[in-house]
Amino acid sequence: MRLPALRLDRHVLALLLVTLVWGLTFPILKIATLRLSGVEISALRFLIAAVCMAPFAWGVPRHTWRDGLILGCLVLVSYVGQAYGLQFISSNRSAFLTSLNVILVPLLAWVLGARPGWLVFLAALLACLGIGLMSFDGGTHLLADTTTILGAFAYAAYVLRLSGRAHAHRPHQLATAQMCWMALLGCMWMVLDGGTAALQTLPQRMDSAVFWGLLYLGVAASAGMFFLQASAQRYVSAAQAAVIYAMEPVFAALFAWLWLSELLTWRAALGAVIVVVAVVLSETQPAP
Repeated sequence: MRLPALRLDRHVLALLLVTLVWGLTFPILKIATLRLSGVEISALRFLIAAVCMAPFAWGVPRHTWRDGLILGCLVLVSYVGQAYGLQFISSNRSAFLTSLNVILVPLLAWVLGARPGWLVFLAALLACLGIGLMSFDGGTHLLADTTTILGAFAYAAYVLRLSGRAHAHRPHQLATAQMCWMALLGCMWMVLDGGTAALQTLPQRMDSAVFWGLLYLGVAASAGMFFLQASAQRYVSAAQAAVIYAMEPVFAALFAWLWLSELLTWRAALGAVIVVVAVVLSETQPAP
């Protein structure tokens, strides 16, 4: 009997880089929510991302725009739910609730007829356990918790859809279509949510910390990482990708500790170790 083989190729490493960059977004979002609403943050970050991806918009085929619309709607709901929740709960708690998509992805895949391996289910459960140890801090807020969990459901659906459709598109075109749709829909949502009065006060509420934070969210965390994600998930299954994304709250807790001075206890450190073990386990292939 041969031992399981560990598969950490460049596509897996690319998704780990995505989680590192996204981990920094939690403290940035926490700071931004002091000035802007969740809808405003999401709309502005995707508008910046769409400007970055605009040179690639010419020549995007119709089927890419169609899939980009579906993927963009799922991501927009996920990000707005997360940003709204961060107005009332800590970045650690938000990371924990958001990470529920780790177990939701293989469960939804199973409901839809796929059969993820038992190692992936075990890794997903371990990841949820680790994130729970890291992030659960009480502080229940019913509406904020509900919208954050809704965002987790939307993102689980996004990961499944992306893994199923990424191979049918060029990565830069699919990322461009998503960014353009999210910018358009996000701006429409922002106008309907706040009206013209909120738009008129937007420049006064935009200090330097929020401005540079939005640039990071738009350029690095959205335009750059969605392109990298669309490229790498052509070769990584949805269930495995979801477990890899469990590293995001690990990095989020680290950055929140360094930047926002949020508490990082021995329990959180143990949870982080469990998440790392889960990610490695998800990339372990059983021997035939």
